[in-house]
Amino acid sequence: MIFVFALFLLTLLVITAIAIVRTENLFVSVMLTSIFSLLMAANFFILDAADVALTEAAVGAGITTVIFLSALALTAEREKRRAGGQLIALGAVGILAALIIYATFDKPRLGDPEAPVHQHVAPWYLEKTPEYIDIPNVVTAILSSYRGYDTLGEVFVVFTACIGVLFILGVRPPEQTATRSAESGGLRHHLIPQVVGRLLVPFIVLFGLYTQFHGEYGPGGGFQAGAIIATGVILYALLEGEGEALRAVPRSVLLGLVVGGALLYGAVGVVCMLMGGAFLDYSVLSADPVWGQQLGIIIIEAGVGMAVCGALLSIFHAFAARGTQP
Repeated sequence: MIFVFALFLLTLLVITAIAIVRTENLFVSVMLTSIFSLLMAANFFILDAADVALTEAAVGAGITTVIFLSALALTAEREKRRAGGQLIALGAVGILAALIIYATFDKPRLGDPEAPVHQHVAPWYLEKTPEYIDIPNVVTAILSSYRGYDTLGEVFVVFTACIGVLFILGVRPPEQTATRSAESGGLRHHLIPQVVGRLLVPFIVLFGLYTQFHGEYGPGGGFQAGAIIATGVILYALLEGEGEALRAVPRSVLLGLVVGGALLYGAVGVVCMLMGGAFLDYSVLSADPVWGQQLGIIIIEAGVGMAVCGALLSIFHAFAARGTQP
């Protein structure tokens, strides 16, 4: 039954992707892209990748859709046709599709316990995580401890992307931003979005906090929590206007979250070195190495959540500010 449902979702993904490419209305394309992200999130849940599904739903279907809609305010409603190049594009897509299909012939069966990926380091992670870290969510242990360097790099990628977007779009002085933002009243005069949205915002933020501090025991962590909380704040901005959202969470606080989150992660590694361990070796943070690992994971996950939330909200406000320029 699950296989049939997964096949149904994959069919919808193909249909949605074709519709995205074929439509010339950019608004319709953005909405279809959001639907595509929701379908991908459902597929991830079927594959038991709940952590990835949460991120895809919050970022792909939520925040990215809002940013795309903000970008549409700066461009035309419909795509401009370009003469020629269609045959080349079709040829490139056909060759790439054939290569991908050919590559799938050597893939192991879905869920095969004898697949190479399950015979490499995965058994060691499953066996040693209860002994070294003692948390139920092995995914969090891998990303935050065993592969802490990779996650630190991802945090600084988010930090760099945020700074790059702010440089490209430009940031006006706070008083000018507040004046411009006050002109936008959001959806205050729309009763149904107001009622439903005000009910959802507290639960979205609460769920984000739950995801942040429950990531060691279930699906979640800093990346997912930061994206979910940012989604709640963006919904508040859409309902009440950008000015109200900036008064609730000022731009200086957002930039502090981005910088502070990245620095907090790096500072944990430096503290580990000062206490006689290796960089990001959390076991030295406590007399009990297992508790030290857990403490380090909690702190760096907080830094990840801060950086992701601050970066996503800063990018949203940067796009929104561009839309209010004269």
